[in-house]
Amino acid sequence: MTMDRAQPSSDSPTREPKSPVVLSIECLKGTNKADEWTDDMLQTGDIVEELRIGTSVTVKSPFKNGRSGVQKILHASFKAKDTSIQVRVRRGRDDFTELQACIVPNDSAGKKVYMLRSITDPNYAVGFCDRTEADCFELQASRNTRMVSALTRTKLQDGYVAYPWERRMQELLPIPYSSCFLSVLFLPKASDRAASRYNDLDDTLARANVWLNASQASGVPVVFMNIQTESLLTKISGETASSTVNAGSLSDLANLASASLYGFEDYHGVDIGVVRAVRLWYAPLGPEIPVEIKLQEGDVKLGFAISRTEEGFIYVSSVAGGDENAPSSRSGLSNLYKEAMNASRLLVVSRVSNQKVLPWMVSSTGAVRCYDTVSLSQKLSLHRHAKIPVSIHVFLWDRTVVPSNTNQTRRGASPPTMPLPLSSEVQLSRQPNENQIQPLPLELADESGSVMSERLSERLERDTAGESSFRFHDFALSSNWV
Repeated sequence: MTMDRAQPSSDSPTREPKSPVVLSIECLKGTNKADEWTDDMLQTGDIVEELRIGTSVTVKSPFKNGRSGVQKILHASFKAKDTSIQVRVRRGRDDFTELQACIVPNDSAGKKVYMLRSITDPNYAVGFCDRTEADCFELQASRNTRMVSALTRTKLQDGYVAYPWERRMQELLPIPYSSCFLSVLFLPKASDRAASRYNDLDDTLARANVWLNASQASGVPVVFMNIQTESLLTKISGETASSTVNAGSLSDLANLASASLYGFEDYHGVDIGVVRAVRLWYAPLGPEIPVEIKLQEGDVKLGFAISRTEEGFIYVSSVAGGDENAPSSRSGLSNLYKEAMNASRLLVVSRVSNQKVLPWMVSSTGAVRCYDTVSLSQKLSLHRHAKIPVSIHVFLWDRTVVPSNTNQTRRGASPPTMPLPLSSEVQLSRQPNENQIQPLPLELADESGSVMSERLSERLERDTAGESSFRFHDFALSSNWV
C-alpha cells in the first residue's frame, strides 16, 4: 500500500533563525565602590565589539575561535609585557561603552587564562565567555533582577586590624598605661558567721549608696557616674548550696531578681554559685592632676602628713607651715591643701608613682579594701632618703582651680574630661528621675561654711580605716608626717 508523504501545512510554526554566538563579558569581581551596576562599567551580558591592546593590536567582532582565540591573544600580549587594553562593548542594538583595563592572569580559572582588571578600580575585574546574542540580550534585560539578587547575596565583611596599643597608651593617657576610670566593687554582705547566707541585692546597692554619700560628706571631691551588677562564679557546698536560690529552670528566674547569691549544678554534679556584686563607678569633681615633689640636699621631711577616711581614701591631712623651702611648699602641694581647706574639701591622693591608691573593693564582711597609710608613709620617706622625686596625683574639686607652682610630671597630657565644670561650693543631691548626682548651690550652710567645716574637722581628727581592714594598730596623726 502506497502512503503519500504529508505535505507541510502553511499553519505549522516555522523555526526562528539560530542566534549567533558572540563574545560576552562575565563580571568576576565587584568593585568596592559598588558602581559595577552603573552604565559606564562593563556588566555581565555585554557584547564585546572591539579590543585594543596597546598601540599595535586591534581586534574586532566577530572574533576567530571566540573566547579561546581571545585568550591566546591576551597570552601573547601578556608575555610581550603589553598589558594595556581598551574594551568596547555593546548593549542592545546601539548602546556602546568602553573600559580601560590591564591584562592580568586569572589563576583561579586555570593556567594561561587571563582577565581584565580596571585601571580606575583594581577591585573590579571581568572575563570573557561565549554566549548567544539572544542570551546576552536576556541578561541585559534582567539587569534589575540581578541587581536585587546581588544585593541579597552581598554580606558585610569583618576582620581584625592591627592597632598600636602600646604607643596609644603611652601618648594619649594622662597617666601612661593607666586608666582614668574609677570604681569600687561591693560584695554582698554575709548575713551569718558561717557565710552561708547573704543579704539581698538591694542591701548591696544601699551600702554602695551610703559609701558614696559618706565619701562626699567627708569632703572627698567625687561624683556618681554609674552603677552595675557583676556576676562572680564560685564553688559552693553544704549549707551554702542548700540555702541559695536554685536556678534550675526558667520558672525560677523570678526568684533571682533580688537574690545576691544563686546556684546551679554543672554537668559534673558540682554546685556552682553566682555572686551578684555591685560595681560603683565614680569620678573626681575636677581633674586629676600630677604633682612632682623634687628633693634637695638637706631636706629632712617632705612637709606633709597623710591620713585615710573611713571609706578608704588617702588624703593630705596637714602641711608644714612657715617653711617656704619645704618640698611640699616648693611643689605647690601646700597651696593646693590650703585651697582645699578653704573649699571644705579633702586633698585626696589618687596615685603615688602612677599607681592608684584608691579603695577598690568592699568584702562580704563589710571591710573596705584600701591602702595602708603606714606602708605609704614608709615609701614616701624612702623617696626622701634616696633623693628620688615623688610623683603623686591629687583630685581637684573645681576645674577653675589652676595650681600656680605645681611641678606637673606630664605637662603635655590633658586631664580626663569631666561632664560638668563644677564650682568649688556645691552640694551633691539626687534629682528626681535622674540617675546621676547633679551639683546644687549650697543653701543649708551658713556664710562661714561652719557646717561643712565642723564635719571636716571631725574627720581630720583620726585615721579612720578601722582595725577590721588591716592587721595593724591604728596610729595618731603626728606619726604620719613624711
